[in-house]
Amino acid sequence: MKRNVTILLLALAAALVLGGCNTVEGAGKDIKGAGEKIEDAAK
Repeated sequence: MKRNVTILLLALAAALVLGGCNTVEGAGKDIKGAGEKIEDAAK
């Protein structure tokens, strides 16, 4: 049961992430933005 809940939550998170990126360009912008935030945090 616990495994099913985990899988459901992961699927929901993936759907939300992919739903926010309607195009490949949008996905690239999202990934770039995340990378820049990680870079800034590392400084």
